[in-house]
Amino acid sequence: METAFRGPDTLQIANGRTVNGNLLPPSGIDYSMKGAIIMSMNGIDISSWQRGIDLAAVPCEFVIVKATEGTSYLNPYCGENLRQAEGLGKKLGVYHFAGGGNPDAEAEYFAANVKNCIGKAILVLDWEIQDAPNGAEWAKRWLDRVYEITRVKPMIYMSNYLVNHLNWSAVSSAGYRLWNAYYYNYGTPMGYNPDAPLPEHLGAWGTALLYQYTSEGRLDGYNGNLDLDVFYGGPGDWDAYTRVEGRPAPEPKPEPKPEPTPKPEPVITYTVRRGDTLSGIASRYHTTVAALAQFNGISNPNRIYAGQVIRIPAGSQGPAQPVYYVVKWGDTLSGIAVRFGTTYQRLMQLNGIQNPNRIYAGQRLRIR
Repeated sequence: METAFRGPDTLQIANGRTVNGNLLPPSGIDYSMKGAIIMSMNGIDISSWQRGIDLAAVPCEFVIVKATEGTSYLNPYCGENLRQAEGLGKKLGVYHFAGGGNPDAEAEYFAANVKNCIGKAILVLDWEIQDAPNGAEWAKRWLDRVYEITRVKPMIYMSNYLVNHLNWSAVSSAGYRLWNAYYYNYGTPMGYNPDAPLPEHLGAWGTALLYQYTSEGRLDGYNGNLDLDVFYGGPGDWDAYTRVEGRPAPEPKPEPKPEPTPKPEPVITYTVRRGDTLSGIASRYHTTVAALAQFNGISNPNRIYAGQVIRIPAGSQGPAQPVYYVVKWGDTLSGIAVRFGTTYQRLMQLNGIQNPNRIYAGQRLRIR
């Protein structure tokens, strides 16, 4: 947040309290219960002070971004931060820094500027005004107005000092959850600590949904201090606090069915014989010289040798049934070759003819 206040030193820290929970239990639950396995998420909150931050480089499960302040300030980096965070699959939040003016006007200004986030981000009022005796009433008016406009239940952020300084019972009983700020180890840079001890006293709430436990966070990917937060819940719980009242929850996406493993195509091979040409083999298997050359890594299609194994591309047909022609009186081998679209050399090869000028009427020649 813009500033966050450390509670007075007289506040005791709960010893052994483990509160990184799914949704924090209501007030009165003994948090020191041993053996409780509870879920939590680690994240950060940022404002224009972190301009230029690359959220792809910073490890975090959620990002809460300052959007507005009062009725005239809009964070110029808010949209950029939110778009990147959403693209990275982070959970989103946006907050308004209370200016202390007309609460309805500030609520309307915030709602108008975050309308594209409604249903996707948690909404937060950042209350840091220490000398406002009517602060709880002001905050409730803001929270009520945002809820009226968006139908999303916002929550409220404040220091632990303010949590215990004013009477927040009307805010708590209306269902507005607490994001508590208390720096339990002030002056010590640190990384994430989802087990950071909450203060003993949490005012009208008795519990917190979010906890900002340091403003001196140090994370990979960012050269500077960051506010570090823990959310006591999982991704589904976060989504529940972003949901527009009256709008049905999105249907869970069905698990994609695995693509069937394609069966390997049977490999067709042909062993080159003396006198074969690549064009002849291509013709026999109804493919092309270029396809055979590429499939077999042949750089010169005019150079193949007897005994060479040629792989035939999948989808090519097997060799056609032999075609024959019976020589008639006056036929020549070259004339027969022209008639059937082949060469006399190929006919000599197929039929074992030594002299192309010596064929006879009634001779049965294989054409292909």
